Amino acid sequence: MFEGFSQKTIDFMWGIRLNNNKPWFEEHKDEFKLDFQTPMKELGQEVFARITAGYGEHGFIHKLSRIYKDARRVRDGCPYRDSLWFSVEKPYSEEMENSGVLTFWFDLNPEGWSYGLGYYAAKAATMEKLRKRIDGNPKEFEKLIDLLDSQDEFKLDGPEYVRQKQAPTSKTQEWYNKKSFSLIHYGEIDDELFKREFVDHLVGGYKFLMPFYDCFAVAEDTV
Repeated sequence: MFEGFSQKTIDFMWGIRLNNNKPWFEEHKDEFKLDFQTPMKELGQEVFARITAGYGEHGFIHKLSRIYKDARRVRDGCPYRDSLWFSVEKPYSEEMENSGVLTFWFDLNPEGWSYGLGYYAAKAATMEKLRKRIDGNPKEFEKLIDLLDSQDEFKLDGPEYVRQKQAPTSKTQEWYNKKSFSLIHYGEIDDELFKREFVDHLVGGYKFLMPFYDCFAVAEDTV
């Protein structure tokens, strides 16, 4: 059961950032497991269990990142991540890794944390299908925009086309011009992270985002 992160969690993240080498990590490996990996795993598992209890028909799986970087991507001489993340998403093939996967995520790093829904890098075909969906019923999509505008937890983020694509309505323009997107919340390192109730925060956020997931997953399935 997740009981919160601790100051030791934050201290370890700064430690590995400033001492990103095998000797330091091996010396502090027990701290990594106890103070960082274990609470992250417990948080992810509990969030996943509560989401799947209400949305089991989606067929979600849960993933937890590793502290070790992929050897193919160690170009800076730093073999370890100074952050960890977990995700709730549908299964996908290796060919889709890092591209076109609609994902709920939570990430914790030394400076802060983030969570939300979105793509690491949406496929162009996926976003084109989404634009066609907006074209087909812009008023229906505007209801999602109204839902997003009704709160201040999540903000729309993501790269845009330089040459602006023309949306069917002014209200859908920001979405229409996205190359990829995320609905994201950034949080600070504060006492909230150290409390069990942090589970409720994430679960509540993911439930709010579920109508967006359902809309985009339909577009994604038509690619």
